[in-house]
Amino acid sequence: MENKLAQNFNFFGLIKFALPTMIMVFFVSLYVMVDGVFVSRFVNTDAFAAINIVYPLFSMLFAISSMLASGGSALVAKKMGERKDKQAKQYFSLVVVSSAVIGLIFAVICLIFIKPIIYILGSNDSIYKYCYDYIVPILIFSPLCILQMIFHSFFIAAGKPKMGLFTTVTGGIANIIFDYIFIVLMGMGISGAAYGTVLGFISQISIGVFFFTFNKKGTLYFVKPGSNLLAVVKSCYNGLAEFIGNLAVSVTTFLFNIEMMKYIGVDGVAAITIVLYAEFILTSIFYGYSSGVAPIFSYNYGSKNTYQLKNIFKTSMIFVILSSVLICFLSLPAAPYIITFFAKENSHVFYIALKGFFIFAISFLFTGTDIFSAAMFTAFSNGKAAAIIMFLRTFLFLSLAILLLPLVLGVNGIWLAIPVAEFLSILVCIFYFIKYRKIYNYC
Repeated sequence: MENKLAQNFNFFGLIKFALPTMIMVFFVSLYVMVDGVFVSRFVNTDAFAAINIVYPLFSMLFAISSMLASGGSALVAKKMGERKDKQAKQYFSLVVVSSAVIGLIFAVICLIFIKPIIYILGSNDSIYKYCYDYIVPILIFSPLCILQMIFHSFFIAAGKPKMGLFTTVTGGIANIIFDYIFIVLMGMGISGAAYGTVLGFISQISIGVFFFTFNKKGTLYFVKPGSNLLAVVKSCYNGLAEFIGNLAVSVTTFLFNIEMMKYIGVDGVAAITIVLYAEFILTSIFYGYSSGVAPIFSYNYGSKNTYQLKNIFKTSMIFVILSSVLICFLSLPAAPYIITFFAKENSHVFYIALKGFFIFAISFLFTGTDIFSAAMFTAFSNGKAAAIIMFLRTFLFLSLAILLLPLVLGVNGIWLAIPVAEFLSILVCIFYFIKYRKIYNYC
């Protein structure tokens, strides 16, 4: 059976192939945001702020899952490009099993130390219970959180991006329905949001397990994984950039919360949470596109199709740059409407978030290129270059900006932190584009 990654892509063909993944990641961003919407509207803003307080633990889960998902799918797609289909299936199966085990270990460690962890993350006594009630159910089901992202990536590697979209939409709808039942109808509060999220995970995992177990005519399905742990190590190395990026989100979210608590208080934490949710939605197109085309880069790199690599790179850069400009300028008039999903119009939180958003929106001009660059080098199995880009972008540059800019500009410095970090990162991306252009022959 011919792999869809092997076809010759023109501009619209490439966009068409990546579109299901872009829509999928957009739904994932909504999926993450759903809990915030229900909690802010039907519980209170303290509970909403609590979600952001414990979000670093959620980011740790995403760090592990994105590392294994992107790194593993890059390795598997490369093997398929080399026509080593049996080995590709074994590696796929091994990555899935290893991911579940790693998720279980993570859950046990966090649950043992959950109380001190919550306070270290910035909670105080008034919102501790909200933090605990939300994060504990999610930690218990950590393996499911990791596996749902693993399946998303491997649907794309299998040439079935529409299946990834279907599972995501299904999980998102399940999450919305159960949030409504648990929070609005049953009055379970913030814990209802956590259980709604878990049931959304379960619905996605069920579809993934069924598909990869019984779709024996496809290019990718479960086989006996074997014991080649080096493949898992290689997957982790390939996906190091995604791990660093999401791990950095944990640290920088913590820093954002601490700084906002210092300058404004709980309302400031709620406001930064709203803007970060908005960022997640508006940049989902870049994450989706990058994830969608990454296996195509891997496959053509494995098959040494230089012509196709150059074509994909050129198309990608045109798409990313045009999208960046469009999102930046369209986000400004849309900002008040996005914010009212979470905060009442004319409330204190609303005005803090709105003022901050107009400063923050500058970052959208640079974010797309930064995200795509790291994903492309991951697809080439160049974990080092991708990791350096992500480390500088999401950790070093951003952490320094969060800590230093407020000393000079006050609260405005907090809002400027991400735009400054993204601008500095794009300079690093340009450096690596030039450095590796003759090695991977993408331009």
